Amino acid sequence: MEIVVFGSGLMAQAVAFDLIRQKDVAKVYMIDVDKRRLRTVKNFLSSPKLVTVQADARDRKLLPLIERCAVAVSCVPYNFNFRLTKLAIAARTNFCDLGGNNTVVRRQFTLNKEAEVAGITVVPDCGLAPGMTNILVADGVNRLDRTEEVHIRVGGLPVKPKPPLFYKLVFSAQGLLNEYAEPCLILEGGKIKKVPALTGSEMLRFPEPFNSLEAFHTSGGSSTLPETFEGKVKTLDYKTIRYPGHRLMFLLLLKTAIGNWRRVPRAQLACALERTLGFETDDVVLLRVEVKGIKLGQKRTIRYQLIDYRDRKTNLTAMMRTTGFSAAIVALMLGRGQVLKQGVLPTEKAIPSSRFISELRHRGFDLRITSRAG
Repeated sequence: MEIVVFGSGLMAQAVAFDLIRQKDVAKVYMIDVDKRRLRTVKNFLSSPKLVTVQADARDRKLLPLIERCAVAVSCVPYNFNFRLTKLAIAARTNFCDLGGNNTVVRRQFTLNKEAEVAGITVVPDCGLAPGMTNILVADGVNRLDRTEEVHIRVGGLPVKPKPPLFYKLVFSAQGLLNEYAEPCLILEGGKIKKVPALTGSEMLRFPEPFNSLEAFHTSGGSSTLPETFEGKVKTLDYKTIRYPGHRLMFLLLLKTAIGNWRRVPRAQLACALERTLGFETDDVVLLRVEVKGIKLGQKRTIRYQLIDYRDRKTNLTAMMRTTGFSAAIVALMLGRGQVLKQGVLPTEKAIPSSRFISELRHRGFDLRITSRAG
């Protein structure tokens, strides 16, 4: 099969890295307006399967190229994804993206009938969180007779944090701002509720050397899970993991330097954050999903835990691996006909969890699944 990837940033590089290593992938087309970055990616991946195309991802002149591909993968900022979904429908090509913005994803769902008529499958939110976490939640729910609580905790962090923020960027600053600024969807008492980002702080622990950590509400991570499980699960929340002190220092920085930062244009603020924080290459991704409920009349907790570091052999960061490889797995499942439903579908409903987990482990991820009483 042939696959097209929109974008050539860090996550797009990881997606392409995984795709070109598959025997049934003949070509991967990478589209970006930045010729210099395309050249850098081509040198990095160094594969005859990779074909770079300098173009705007929204250009309808790309339609013939998209039509010849089994799948299109969007790794560009989320505000492109609605138009790219329409382009994929016009091309009758399966589509998935990294998503992350609740408003954009809900606009994509309005195209469900069009996707069904085109005979394709569209799956938004296919990165790490949302994406991998949605599929793990669905897997946990399927293991129980009745689910009562779902708690998702995920963070991409520098291995060696430095004050004052104890953080560097591990993905786009625009994505970080979306998480920190937009309202967060949770389930409380079985009903959907909106809570402000950067609230709900709690402490948690991971194995050494990650002892004391902080988690708090951020936007986008729960994705479609609240709608999917409304009325079926009492409590569901998503929180981002950071080193202690980051949340308060971040708020102080923004308030001191920018004032009412939520009114500052996102692009301007993103540039300021990139200058202030910089990007981290020596990172770690921490993931913990807990699904609690009843199995055979007894209380059970299903826990999924993953700790992943930068791969020094491939030079892929932990965030690139966990996000990009997740999207690549979904793209391959779409291209291989392993997703049977058509239309615009939530990740947790579209992707068979057992096959996805098997693919993660095939790529060397140490995903640990435990089940305990209580």
